Amino acid sequence: MSTAIVWFRKSLRLDDNPALSHACSENSITSILPLFIVDPDIVGSNFEKYHANRIRFLLESLEDLDANLKAKLGAKLSVLFGKPTEILDQLFQHSGSDISLLSSDYCSEPHGRSLSTEIVKKIELQSPSSDVVFHPSVQTVLDIEKVTQDPSFKEPKSMKDIEKIFLGTFGLDDSGLLALPKPLPPPQKIPSPSAPLESLCSTLSSSNGISSPKSLREHLSQDQRLSKSSLNSYFKGGESEALNRLRTKVEGQSDFVNSFKKPKTFSTNQFDNPLEPSTTGLSPYLSTGNLSIRRLWLEIQSCNRTSSHSQPPESLSGQLLFREMFYLLSRSVQNWEDDSNNKMCKKIAWGERDQKLLSAWEEGRTGFPLIDAMMRQLESTGWMHHLGRHAVSCFFTRGQLWQHWKLGRDIFERKLLDSDWALNNGNWLWLSGVAPFSMPYFRLYNPCPDAKSSLNVETTQAAFIKHWIPELANMPAKYVYEPHLAPLSIQEEADCIIGKHYPAPIVERKESAKSNLAKFKQSLAA
Repeated sequence: MSTAIVWFRKSLRLDDNPALSHACSENSITSILPLFIVDPDIVGSNFEKYHANRIRFLLESLEDLDANLKAKLGAKLSVLFGKPTEILDQLFQHSGSDISLLSSDYCSEPHGRSLSTEIVKKIELQSPSSDVVFHPSVQTVLDIEKVTQDPSFKEPKSMKDIEKIFLGTFGLDDSGLLALPKPLPPPQKIPSPSAPLESLCSTLSSSNGISSPKSLREHLSQDQRLSKSSLNSYFKGGESEALNRLRTKVEGQSDFVNSFKKPKTFSTNQFDNPLEPSTTGLSPYLSTGNLSIRRLWLEIQSCNRTSSHSQPPESLSGQLLFREMFYLLSRSVQNWEDDSNNKMCKKIAWGERDQKLLSAWEEGRTGFPLIDAMMRQLESTGWMHHLGRHAVSCFFTRGQLWQHWKLGRDIFERKLLDSDWALNNGNWLWLSGVAPFSMPYFRLYNPCPDAKSSLNVETTQAAFIKHWIPELANMPAKYVYEPHLAPLSIQEEADCIIGKHYPAPIVERKESAKSNLAKFKQSLAA
């Protein structure tokens, strides 16, 4: 008997899952254990590193994966809570398991890489005949390790740079599109489940009672955060939901895909639906591994072949190229997550942490409705439009509040459903103006935009603002983005007195911007 452990890390799906496909295709493998490990170094000992919506989304993803394994392959997902090195060590030491293969995802972030290295060393010592394979090109199309370790690799800092890397790696097909690798189909069959290892997993769960998605949900039911009435499940986790959104947003939607230009999409969501993104809304499913990046790219290219289409950097494929660029930089640049000893980060003398300002920003109480609506949306749903992230991060750093970008980054990391170490750090480096690939530091977003703003807000009805800030529901649209300028008579008629029902601005917009730009310039000169 020969057993394989398929350790799901960044690919919580059956489709295009190299780790699962590899284990299923090995003729020598007679039994298999699908496994997910809830790592306390990632989520916290009591899930304190995750906002309630991130916990919910992860749980739904695991439940969907378990259901698909049972329905389509006759297997089930084991879930354990603890340090992966210790858990895998115990599984490999189990005398009756005869584990010959550990098949899993490659992870490019520092914690993921160090964990993989440690596991390989341990298994080589105690089980030298076993194979350990960490499959690349799971979270990205590029093999991040292969590309960054190539002697000719130059760190990309622009769309032109990343396009050059892709062209050199894949070339073009007959249609003039990138000849990208095709996604793997879901396995049609799977080796028999490993009863001994499943039994061992139940034994190992004795300390916390977690051995399956069902028991994880029972464990989390004690978490008061998950019982909050405000918990929003607009974005439901899981591969099934991801594929459904792919079908409705991208697959066969040639007009939408081919005309897509990111700056032209409403940052305030669809015109007629404040909850539904005007983009694809697929980012949470990519970051959690519910959806294959290769599958998404294939569908985009299928649409692109039908007619003329937008081009990078504004196109959908351009957004995916930026995503790959940040992954490459996060692997090649030391201290990617910091401003010390990070060659991609200008050293700026940010202000001291101001908890009053930080709380007002996080809780959507700044007195600037666009900023507040975006932050309340983040708190409620775990998502925010790309241009909304531009606005709130600029406001938090070089625009108005002069707070260190890492403070905002940490809040995003905890709350965003599409939170990703490489991308979250890259976006904050970019949007705070400290990276070489950033927009000029003196280009600020107006937190009180009008219809002509590059933030592309909907101002005719201001439905997005009124949805997330019900205090302003009766405010005339012309005053919604700057309600403090509304005459008192208008405020009274709208049942919203600024400073009483909704906060007055916590800073003076123009003066704070002027002061901050001067400080930024001074730091650069120093």
